[in-house]
Amino acid sequence: MPLQIVPSAKGKEVKPPLISGDNAFLGDVINSDSDPDKTLSAGFYRQEKGQPLTYTYTYDEMKIILEGEMSVEDETGKKVQAKPGDVFYFPKGTTITFNAPDYSLAWFVGLRPTGTA
Repeated sequence: MPLQIVPSAKGKEVKPPLISGDNAFLGDVINSDSDPDKTLSAGFYRQEKGQPLTYTYTYDEMKIILEGEMSVEDETGKKVQAKPGDVFYFPKGTTITFNAPDYSLAWFVGLRPTGTA
């Protein structure tokens, strides 16, 4: 498979498609297709002020916070105020609640079973 590139969106507000309520957005930017059982997916996640998003991971994922701040809380009650540069690993089966006082933008990479989003 040849090298793939997605041109820069520098200077533009990054707002992927809405996925929950009116304030949680997620969109894949690039995906692998080399394994018929798993897809390596990467893209942007944006959480805006308002209703928290609670999500249970059915695959392993990592996120790095790029802009803004958000609280990240797991099912045990462990809560972190995430800031730009913070990196998170969410193992399969983890339930996480995301909430932003204003907005936060993150880059994610997940190893999803083929056919899930």
